[in-house]
Amino acid sequence: MGTPMAGDSHVNNMSSLLTSLCERTEGDTVSIADLLNAVGRRSYGPVLLLLGFIAISPLTLVPGANWLVALVTLIFALQIVVGLKYPWLPKRALNVSFPRKYLISGVESIRKYAEMVDRVLKPRLTFLTRVPFINIVALACVAAALITFPLGLVPFGPLLPGLTILFFGLALTARDGVVLLMAGATLVGAAWLFMRILPRVMNFLGI
Repeated sequence: MGTPMAGDSHVNNMSSLLTSLCERTEGDTVSIADLLNAVGRRSYGPVLLLLGFIAISPLTLVPGANWLVALVTLIFALQIVVGLKYPWLPKRALNVSFPRKYLISGVESIRKYAEMVDRVLKPRLTFLTRVPFINIVALACVAAALITFPLGLVPFGPLLPGLTILFFGLALTARDGVVLLMAGATLVGAAWLFMRILPRVMNFLGI
């Protein structure tokens, strides 16, 4: 199995992600392609970090955005699992746009917390951020994305799987295995929430 490309992204922590999203996008709307170009779409860590940020940001106020982000995450994570070196997305998904004001408000609301997180980031347990563990991370992201679909029917339901993806992306970007373990704990919480609301979802769907 091939090793997913680390890439040459300028994003190496949460603060640099937020700065890139503000400085490398412009206009009233931003597309998925714009956001990926802003962080460096040839790097899986920053891309997952970006998707996790979107999943917990005001961008998800756009109807259907939670499910779109989950679908994009699912596509990317599956590519890591099979060992593709370069992330790929269908052109239709790349062209989906959001109001840029939601992006900016999300960046401003999380910036101070990002700086706090970045202060404790450092390369630790780095073997967990390499093959074969990176493939396990990808499978966990697949699980988080799949859980998001039913949780999207519940207010704030997608928050936990979104945080899971955010932490996994941050762990791969900063090569911090401790954060990766935190992400695993968040995924357990998301799975627990999914099991709690599953009967309600099935009842809602008439199953």
